[in-house]
Amino acid sequence: MNGASPWKSRVRNLLPWKIYWKLKRLREQWFSLVGDQDLTSLAKIYKTDKWGHHFYTPIYEQWFSAKRYQPVKLLEIGIGGYAKTHLGGDSLRMWKQYFSKGTITGIDLYDKSALAESRIHIYQGDQSDAAFLKKVTETEGPFDIIIDDGSHVQSHILASFQTLFPLMPSGGIYVIEDTQTSYWPKFEGSTTDMKQVPSAMNYFIQRVHGVNRSEWLMDESHPDLADEGIASIAFYHNLIFLMKK
Repeated sequence: MNGASPWKSRVRNLLPWKIYWKLKRLREQWFSLVGDQDLTSLAKIYKTDKWGHHFYTPIYEQWFSAKRYQPVKLLEIGIGGYAKTHLGGDSLRMWKQYFSKGTITGIDLYDKSALAESRIHIYQGDQSDAAFLKKVTETEGPFDIIIDDGSHVQSHILASFQTLFPLMPSGGIYVIEDTQTSYWPKFEGSTTDMKQVPSAMNYFIQRVHGVNRSEWLMDESHPDLADEGIASIAFYHNLIFLMKK
């Protein structure tokens, strides 16, 4: 066990959470200003699992670096910390620092309003609720970047994508994290039936054909593959990136 962990736990328990949280943010802001500004360095400062537990940040850097200094509107599904209202939001603050002119929106099933701050807007709701997602988009969007780090349940992933992707502008980037859950029954996935289960991986593997829709000889012979305006799909370890036409 890391020797610093018990000390941090004692400090967190001794201080009122609002004071502890303010000190934590001040620390993050200081190190983000004096340290390296690449996304992996920021992930370490803000202690998001996008680096360390996962190794997503170098891939994000490839996709997002051209947009870094633009006034992007980013939506992240899933804020973290589960039901604890004052925990989570690490990646939201990382995105805020990385996109210095951007507006960051986070949604979560639990009330995370305590984590809102300048350029970080928080909404509570279900990621499979189309009406809720459309309302957030009307208020804060349209979103240039959407990252699904939510429940990781297959039907929820697909419901969010089918609602949100059509609302994105041309050139928008949609990301789905932790796609290993496509193989886990706990999240409606399967390894034994991986070719038949209605998982996110299967859904987007099929959508690769849609990228080449203009080459089809008989469009009407594939009514199951709707034209969703996908310009490109990239698969990585536990990640999918999609760009809007």
